[in-house]
Order: sequence, then C-alpha cells, then structure tokens
Amino acid sequence: MSYSTLSVAILAIIVISSCNGQFQRQRQVVDRNRVDYNKKPVTSPATPASCPDKQGRYPVQGQCDAYIECIDGVPTEKLCPDGLLFNINARFNYPCGYPIDVNCEGRPQLQRAAPTDDCPHQYGYFKLGDDVDCGRFMNCVDGVGFEFNCPEGLAFSKDTYRCDYPDQVSDCNAEAYLKFTCPPVEQNSFLQDEIRLLRSPHDCQHYYLCVRGQPRLLSCGEGNAFNELTNACDAAENVTGCEPPFMKEDPTGPQSVRRSRTRLFN
Repeated sequence: MSYSTLSVAILAIIVISSCNGQFQRQRQVVDRNRVDYNKKPVTSPATPASCPDKQGRYPVQGQCDAYIECIDGVPTEKLCPDGLLFNINARFNYPCGYPIDVNCEGRPQLQRAAPTDDCPHQYGYFKLGDDVDCGRFMNCVDGVGFEFNCPEGLAFSKDTYRCDYPDQVSDCNAEAYLKFTCPPVEQNSFLQDEIRLLRSPHDCQHYYLCVRGQPRLLSCGEGNAFNELTNACDAAENVTGCEPPFMKEDPTGPQSVRRSRTRLFN
C-alpha cells in the first residue's frame, strides 16, 4: 500500500470516528430533553430539600393538601387552597382538586380551615339543610358561598357532589323529603321487588316511582297528567279528574272565536 493510500484511509477513520462521537453526544442531549408521556407519576413523598426528578410535583410526607413542585431540580413547597387537596395523578392540570377526587391514604394531615360567614372552607361543595330538606347546597369559591337548588325531586349528595334520587343519597330521608310513602306490598307478592308507578295525591302532573319501597318524584310536564289506567303520562283532558275546565266566554268579545282554558297544575 502506498503512503498516499494509507494517509487517506487513516483520515477516513478519523472523520468517521468524529462524526459517530458527535452523533452519540447529540442523541444523549435529545434523550435528556425528551418528555416521556407514558411515564407514571412519582408518588413517593418528597422533602423540601429533594426532588425525585428534575421536573414534577410530589406529595409531602403525611399531608394531603401540600406538595413539592420541582423545576429544573429546584424544589418549592406549596399549599393547596383551603378545601382542596393535592391530586397525585394530576400531571398536567392544576394539581389541587376536590376531596371526592383525591385519595389521601397515608396523608391524613390538613392545613387549618379558614371558614367565612358563608363557608366552612374557602373552596368546596357543601350540603345545606337536614335529612328532610335535601335539595339545597352551596358552592364556595374563595370563601364566598353561592347557593343552588337541585332540580325538582332530586337531593344533593355530599359523596358525589351531584343531585340524585333521594333514596340514593345516604343522609336524605326520601319519604320525608318528598312527602310521600309508597304503600306496602303484600308479603310473598311477585311485586315485592318490582317498580311501581303511582299518581301523586297532590296534583295530576306528578307521579311517584316506587323502587324497593322508596319513592322517586317524576313529572309528566305541563299540560299532561299521569293516567292510572295506562300507567303512563297522557294529555290532561284524557285523564278523569284532571281535565282543564274551559273559561266562560264573552259572546261579544274576541273570546267568542277562541277558547281559553285554565290548567289545574302546580
């Protein structure tokens, strides 16, 4: 092999080695900066002086409404607003959530409550009334309370923060709240566990759905009535005792050519 050929081969090896080294360094940089979206959140507690990873939020040992936020490996201890708790699984969203959405197992401690004249905590949903007044609740935002009513016949559940049938709400007396008691079913009757429909004794428009002996209030809507013959909603004029009577007409007025009637509905 000539001297010139040997020089070219050595130069080629040096260039290839240099390019390969540069490629490896670039790959390492990319790997360090790549975000692994499939990576599970770290749930081990952190201390104010440590970060399990350079970026992320981590629970504080023993406390459910505090967390450590790490940015570029620098830890900062933070506290959720009163009434909210740190959600370990909130990776990209706001990390503080309502108690029904957060598991505080192993983190029993909380900050001291900051109640106001309206609210027991700065944030949250809270039931108003007792077990016979179940349909009202309050939403507290920054210590200011906003009162709401559930739709007719529904009760507020403090366990789900939703309005539900009263018999599905643990601290609501469905019979007392709806002012109706389902009549008993004869023992050994095949209807023992069946659903029954009963017209409301208070008006024609409403009826009750009895489920396992507990009432649920339903409505046929304006202009309709519950027909016990068909066990379904019907036009009011088709239900005996629920017909809307016609008003007397003035033979000299415009009512002589159009009828007006008054409905007997609540």
